[in-house]
This record gives sequence, C-alpha cells and structure tokens, in this order.
Amino acid sequence: MANIPARIEARFKETLKRFQPVVEQAKARDVGEADTSTLIKDILAELFGYDKYSEITAEYMIKGTYCDLAVKLDGKIALLVEVKAINIDLKEAHSKQAVDYAANQGVEWVILTNAQTWNLYKVTFAQPIGQELLLSFQFNNLNAKDEDDLQALYLLSKEGQSKSLLNEYHQQKQVLSRFAIGAIILSDPILAAIRRELKKISPEAKVDVAEIKEVLASEVIKRDVLEGDKADDVKRKITRVAKKLEREKSKAAVQLPQESAQTAVSAVPVLSDQSVPQAPQ
Repeated sequence: MANIPARIEARFKETLKRFQPVVEQAKARDVGEADTSTLIKDILAELFGYDKYSEITAEYMIKGTYCDLAVKLDGKIALLVEVKAINIDLKEAHSKQAVDYAANQGVEWVILTNAQTWNLYKVTFAQPIGQELLLSFQFNNLNAKDEDDLQALYLLSKEGQSKSLLNEYHQQKQVLSRFAIGAIILSDPILAAIRRELKKISPEAKVDVAEIKEVLASEVIKRDVLEGDKADDVKRKITRVAKKLEREKSKAAVQLPQESAQTAVSAVPVLSDQSVPQAPQ
C-alpha cells in the first residue's frame, strides 16, 4: 500500500464528511446529468485535489463529440470522466462509450460515474480496443477510517497521479490475477517441482509431467482461467520471460569457459630470452 501523507488523509476525511450528505441529497432530488456533472467537478477538486479552473475541463471535445469532463496534468489528459445522471444505473453501453472516448484520445484511464458509483477503467489499446475494470466503489459507502477506502481515493487523487500509482496498482493486479497464477502453475519449472513432491510421497509411482499438467488443466484449475484473451496474453508474457532467461543462461554458459580459458592463459608465465636456460658450451 502507498503511504498517504497526513495532510492528504485529513483532506479525504474532511471532504467525505461534507460531500456524502450532498450526494445523498442530490439522489433524493433526482438531479439530472448537468447537475450531477457539477457535483462531480466539485468532488474532483475538493476531494481529489485537482484545480477546478486549470486542470478540470468540462465538455471536452473528442472527434466531433464531447466527453463530460477531462482532467489535465502538465498539459496532458490524465483522466477522462463520463458522467451520467445520479439515478441512472451504469451499464455496459455507458462504459463502452466512455472507453471509446478515451481510446480516440489515446488516454488509458477513464472514469464512469453517476456520483454514487465510481468505476475506473484501464483502456487496452489492442484490436479491438478493450477495457479492464480496475477499481469500483460506492461513494456514500466509503469509510474515512477504512485504509482500503482511503487507498482507493489516493489512487485517483492528483497526488497519486503524480506518483503514477495507477500504473503500479494495475501491474500488481496483473501479477496477482488468476490468469497469471494459473499460467505459472502450468509452467515447466512448477510442473517439475510438483513431480518431485509427488515422488516424495510415492517413490515407486511413475509420475509424468504431462499427466500432471493434464490433471491441473482439466480437474484443478477452472477452465476460464486458462482460456480467453487474458489467459493467452499472460501465457505469451511467461513464454517471453522463459526464453529470455534461457538466452541469458546460454550466454553465461558460453562466456564462462571463455573467461576460464583466458584466466588459464594469463596464468602461464611468459619467459623472456634471458629467462630461458642456455645449453652449456
């Protein structure tokens, strides 16, 4: 977890206390999209720390259409924010719209929100354009004393953005995903380790690595963990890493004999003409 500075944590706690009743009142009044957008802009400024006038832009134009809000840092768009009216349920079509906006602008982070629900998506620039729901929370359920809730706010804050915390969080989520762990379990080194442990249990048994892999893939690990685009992507990454390690190992094996030979040569004394014994006359 990232260390949240005391002043920022104090800002989160004080601002949540003020804005949670405001969001509840807006929900009760069933405010429309324009008023919800104004509320979101205030939350981005006062809770998350972005400057309302220089870093938050309303109705940002993207290829002839408009995204509701854009957050800029150092002149570049850090976040696109698509806003729906406070009592509109967020649906897949809304997230696709928001991600399309981000993809057209080359922005990898997009928020879809109705002030109650906040969904953060990571845009994947592939064919086709994809999306990954990285973070989701209910604003009025946030607890100012809960460390996980404070961490979620810090990820989206200006201070968190300046430290690239979203990228770090995304990498951590990828490493700990069920797809990554499933692929690692089926990798050759782990299968070999499982075989060794099984042989300890039953030394007389004939245990084959291929059989272990088959049991894991068909009976132990869920099918959706091993199939699909995400699983294939992780497998490719693991294969690349394995090949890189093998190349480095082979290179080291070649270099070691060469270095040993050079050491041996340098250890042989070089005799000058004066040091060579002369035959007696």
